[in-house]
Amino acid sequence: MRRKQIQRHQTLREKILETIRDAILKGTMKPGERVSEPDLAERFGISRTPIREAFRQLESEGYLVVIPRKGAVVASLSERDVEEFYAIKIILEGFAAKMAAENLTEKDIDRLEAINERLQKLAGEGDVKSFFRVHDEFHDLFIKAAGNDKLYDMINQLVVKFQRLRLASLSQPGRMEISVEEHRNMIEAFKNHDGERADSLVRHTATIGADVLIKSMSDAETAARKTKPAVA
Repeated sequence: MRRKQIQRHQTLREKILETIRDAILKGTMKPGERVSEPDLAERFGISRTPIREAFRQLESEGYLVVIPRKGAVVASLSERDVEEFYAIKIILEGFAAKMAAENLTEKDIDRLEAINERLQKLAGEGDVKSFFRVHDEFHDLFIKAAGNDKLYDMINQLVVKFQRLRLASLSQPGRMEISVEEHRNMIEAFKNHDGERADSLVRHTATIGADVLIKSMSDAETAARKTKPAVA
């Protein structure tokens, strides 16, 4: 019985996470909007404990800000957030790719190719969520291969904190297909043990991700201004 309760608790927590993530990414929950614990508790028929756990995780991923005695609100994102995140990601992940080019085995490269084939299939199906998870597998493999545990931890902490930005970037039209092609080029650099080329490709990929996301944010802001009713 205890095990079933724990499983149900975990399943409901995942549903809450998915519900809030989707609502924020689709724009049905706006930056600064309060996320109500009582409403979620009533909707899912659960206590507030798993909801608070979900809020803490979503805060760590950059979706929410939890304010003491006030509750959770949807985190705001700015172009500066995007620029700063990708500036750090470019340096750390590019260096990891450079180091990995010397260490990746033929078996590792075969795995990278297999992962990228899965990504191509998911891109064709338009399955962004699954693509995002498998995309992380690709990057995780070569970052680990860099052989620097501290670097791996730093990159992992960074990408978890800005999960929302990364998923939003991959959700842009055509971005998944571009990512698959970028990965093919990286794999070729890894096969040739060309660290400089691998570094350059990772930096280029991250720069495109940032540019695509900033343009999307700018377009959304322009559209919002156009639809805003004029003040009499």
